[in-house]
Amino acid sequence: MPHPAGPRYPWGQEAFDKARKENKPIFLSGNVPTFSEMGRAVWGEGLVSRGKVLWALRAPRGLEISFWSRWGPWAALSHLCCPICIPVGYSTCHWCHMMEEESFQNEEIGRLLSEDFISVKVDREERPDVDKVFMTFVQATSSGGGWPMNVWLTPNLQPFVGGTYFPPEDGLTRVGFRTVLMRIRDQWKQNKNTLLENSQRVTTALLARSEISMGDRQLPPSAATMNTRCFQQLDEGYDEEYGGFAEAPKFPTPVILNFLFSYWLTHRLTQDGSRPQQMALHTLKMMANGGIRDHVGQGFHRYSTDRQWHVPHFEKMLYDQAQLAVAYSQAFQISGDEFYSEVAKGILQYVSRSLNHRSGGFYSAEDADSPPERGSRPKEGAFYVWTVKEIQQLLPDPVQGATEPLTSGQLLMKHYGLTEAGNISPSQDPNGELQGQNVLTVRYSLELTAARFGLDVEAVRTLLTTGLEKLFQARKHRPKPHLDSKMLAAWNGLMVSGFAVTGAVLGIDKLINYATNCAKFLKRHMFDVASGRLKRTCYAGNGGTVEHSNPPCWGFLEDYTFVVRGLLDLYEASQESSWLEWALRLQDTQDRLFWDSRGGGYFCSEAELGSGLPLRLKDDQDGAEPSANSVSAHNLLRLHGFTGHKDWMDKCVCLLTAFSERMRRVPVALPEMVRALSAHQQTLKQIVICGDPQAKDTKALLQCVHSTFVPNKVLILADGDPSSFLSRQLPFLSTLRRLEDRATAYVCENQACSMPITEPCELRKLLRQ
Repeated sequence: MPHPAGPRYPWGQEAFDKARKENKPIFLSGNVPTFSEMGRAVWGEGLVSRGKVLWALRAPRGLEISFWSRWGPWAALSHLCCPICIPVGYSTCHWCHMMEEESFQNEEIGRLLSEDFISVKVDREERPDVDKVFMTFVQATSSGGGWPMNVWLTPNLQPFVGGTYFPPEDGLTRVGFRTVLMRIRDQWKQNKNTLLENSQRVTTALLARSEISMGDRQLPPSAATMNTRCFQQLDEGYDEEYGGFAEAPKFPTPVILNFLFSYWLTHRLTQDGSRPQQMALHTLKMMANGGIRDHVGQGFHRYSTDRQWHVPHFEKMLYDQAQLAVAYSQAFQISGDEFYSEVAKGILQYVSRSLNHRSGGFYSAEDADSPPERGSRPKEGAFYVWTVKEIQQLLPDPVQGATEPLTSGQLLMKHYGLTEAGNISPSQDPNGELQGQNVLTVRYSLELTAARFGLDVEAVRTLLTTGLEKLFQARKHRPKPHLDSKMLAAWNGLMVSGFAVTGAVLGIDKLINYATNCAKFLKRHMFDVASGRLKRTCYAGNGGTVEHSNPPCWGFLEDYTFVVRGLLDLYEASQESSWLEWALRLQDTQDRLFWDSRGGGYFCSEAELGSGLPLRLKDDQDGAEPSANSVSAHNLLRLHGFTGHKDWMDKCVCLLTAFSERMRRVPVALPEMVRALSAHQQTLKQIVICGDPQAKDTKALLQCVHSTFVPNKVLILADGDPSSFLSRQLPFLSTLRRLEDRATAYVCENQACSMPITEPCELRKLLRQ
């Protein structure tokens, strides 16, 4: 059956040629968020005002459009649409699904799209370059951005109108999608030349605005100054009670937590030096206790719709799990509190159980929506919420020893805040889909719950664990949310880091094996040996096979940077030098394809791949995912530490210098790059362990390093073989000797090494100085 909106083309020459031939605008559509330039974020459809978002589209006279949409903060935007109508979104985007149902499947709206526009649909996860260019336009010409992103383009791919979510029909405070389409259609027919002139002016302005270059600068800014300003900006927005850095909605933002931990390490001996640590640990604890965490099946949802981390937007993204596993592992390194290590293990348990393909790769996401019952209409959160009646039926057993009559269900409901009427406010449920339902969120400590009923703390822990397991088994019988079985190189690179770092910190070889299998998957299925290039995507096929599009979708900058970081983390966790060698090869390819030899830094896409786009951008915001340029700065420093190759240090300096103005203006928008700037100006530690990789004393020294929070370091195993890869890269390794034939550690900085150390406790003291 044909789609009501007529054919929707993929981003490509066929659609562009058709638009030129028929003299129609392109409608580009899709969905997703990032981190805004001003350090605020919009998750979904725009800037939030009391749970809604006001969009004002600045367009030529006759096309002024304003409307409300619903979404959240700490993420930014990059999509666009023109006389070609292109929806940009992603598979698990709730509001993309809403617009599909309300507008794209509407017969009258479908007729307008089919007759007057060339419709192009883009998955921003497959084409982040398209998403980023047009989101830049939407942000620049409206009050925000988000997903779904809808942009109208000229046949020459220049945007002239853009927005995010549109309701199908006009309301009291907003213009409907049908009205928008008719206004654009009429203006295209009556004032086409004016539209083209305005579009050209906007494109020219965006080119100037988006330029990132070294210019006349020779060196990057002071790390101390950027660190202080970034922390001050975060401190001003910090929520003392619930953690996090916004009122609502709230996003996890691991890049900010990473910055706070690193900032704490260098300032811990100063007055108020513990504050950044406290901010990060408190935020992580409140998140883990809140409804943003799936207490039944583990893993984290995308974001919280409220200040308390209580009611989430329920989709689960792979990139969140990967980064949060590292953040919770670091929290355990710093605090020694096993609460954080248990959360990290829970995240990876969820990923390995629900998102793991048999080839070793990991799927992208699980949807927020699912049918409450088979055959019914999907609703957001249906898979994850509970009624009191369900809990009572599943957990009827009496609890022995309590000071009052109590069932295990009543105990669980008290601890996790479930009520008969449901614990979700109507303001957080605008569509009325969650009435009478509850989101599990920890309301009391184990100690308080135990004291309330006169029970032993360990007995309560056991009862709650058993109860959650019964809920997990019952939940298996519910219709599951849609699984986005697309596998992305970038996000799998993040997942390599997640498993490798957590496995190393906690000393769990099984987790490191998952990282190794994922790296093997990337090399087997997403790497083209002949060209040395990465592929962006592959898909789960029938019978556990892996399928690719034809022609393949080649990798973007983030694919290389995240995979390289994952391989460096995997080398340090496993001491398998083959992963380090591959990382060097990929970095060489990244430099060849994306490096800006004139202005410094890396472009997000290859010149040839993005040749039809009006802009070639450099990612300059750390948001839900870190900027690829920020990660590249860290990678270049680490690669220099592993190899001594001066070219990579020079590139790092050029990159940091090119982003100087961005960091000076809004350092909180680039916390990951500010961390890299600090690492560069403080110099990395080269921690060398001389010993037999299989010997107990070698493993003890390695585990000492892994269990200590030392963010600015490279860890090198020197096994005494002068022909090994690292010995060829770093000749000074051959001068380092074992002391009394025992595994021996050296900590080297600025081409000078410490005295030899054989005891883990002495090494830990040195690393903590």
